[in-house]
Amino acid sequence: MIGAVVIIPTYNEIENIEAVIRAVFSQSNYIHVLVVDDNSPDLTGKKVKALQRDYTNRLFLETRTKKSGLGTAYIHGFRWCIEKKYDYIFEMDADFSHNPNDLPKLYQACHNDGADMSIGSRYVTGVNVVNWPMGRVLLSYVASKYVRLITGMKIHDTTAGFVCYKRIVLETINLDKIKFIGYAFQIEMKFKTYLKKFKIKEVPVIFTDRTKGESKLSGGIISEAIFGVISMKVKSLFTK
Repeated sequence: MIGAVVIIPTYNEIENIEAVIRAVFSQSNYIHVLVVDDNSPDLTGKKVKALQRDYTNRLFLETRTKKSGLGTAYIHGFRWCIEKKYDYIFEMDADFSHNPNDLPKLYQACHNDGADMSIGSRYVTGVNVVNWPMGRVLLSYVASKYVRLITGMKIHDTTAGFVCYKRIVLETINLDKIKFIGYAFQIEMKFKTYLKKFKIKEVPVIFTDRTKGESKLSGGIISEAIFGVISMKVKSLFTK
């Protein structure tokens, strides 16, 4: 996995961060990790700094002053990775809902199979979700179908947050124009990639809900996704 970096945004992930970092590094001697921490009160950032002694020049930390949303954390990470000239840039959660063992599959889809964006998909081969209550499974599944219908994207898991980008995708998309900061950020990034005619491939994965720490999902984030998709689609119709 030469030229690959995994961005892990964190806020109060002290219970997960060491284990997930070590799990990522176990996949390859070449992979790097960038943690973007929003000044976590539980000292997640301090733990990352301590781990940097074990992974010199492979583990990096960017600390922001306050909690500012998932989307802005990833945009911050994207800019850092583009500047450092990484070829393959991953999004991954810190809570093991995204299995680090699946990283090579997403990498292969871009490096060997010609995809510009690969998505760790919960729904491309059915419903592959573990430990979620039925209501949340239905919400996520229906949301992805709704986004697919409104946007026209041929993607089964439009809200997935386990993604690999080739650098050229992030260099082509105008990151200054990314509007959403929460749940809808993942949808917007896929939609912008789709509009730019990049090749997108879904890779089947099993999503397992967190067992440690607290979910950051809220009603406001869900509302942003539901209503934001319509405005995003309408604006695209008037954009050359």
